[in-house]
Amino acid sequence: MRAPLGTFSDVFPAADRLDLLPPPVADTVRAGWGGVPAESVVHVDTDPEIADTAVFVEHYGPELLDTSANCVVVAGKRGGDSTLAACVVLSRTRVDVNGAVRKHLGTRKASFAPRDVAVGESGMEYGGITPIGLPAAWPLLIDPAVARLEWVLIGSGRRRGKLIVPGKALAALPGAVVLDGLGI
Repeated sequence: MRAPLGTFSDVFPAADRLDLLPPPVADTVRAGWGGVPAESVVHVDTDPEIADTAVFVEHYGPELLDTSANCVVVAGKRGGDSTLAACVVLSRTRVDVNGAVRKHLGTRKASFAPRDVAVGESGMEYGGITPIGLPAAWPLLIDPAVARLEWVLIGSGRRRGKLIVPGKALAALPGAVVLDGLGI
């Protein structure tokens, strides 16, 4: 099998690699979502030591910077209440936490969630968090530039491996909202 983007050598349908995915990701891939069949999700095996974006694109090709997205967990606070949300933006941009995210969540303050909270609540590894398989109660904010991509490279839930999915498939995830101005 050949990956729809990049020059990866170890490429399989994600449904054939469920053992390499954390349980919430594997469960979502197995079930499919929003009319997205499991076979349209591709897993590429990658070195966990080079999972961070800058090193990853240096190794696997700079063109991936335009076709990869990061998923970050944000905590919005209002009074004593805290809301966790996931934000998916192109890797070459950053999340507008104090503008678009704070406004969308209706909170007084928003910031990146602490690492232990992001990992503990998502069931995924830091540096590999993916929008696929996140808790259903979380708002999932997707930048329109990500949703428009034919194919997008995202985390797999672990530092080892990545998933390649149609951009529109991310917008079809439960609770997803395509939010203008999310990536700046």
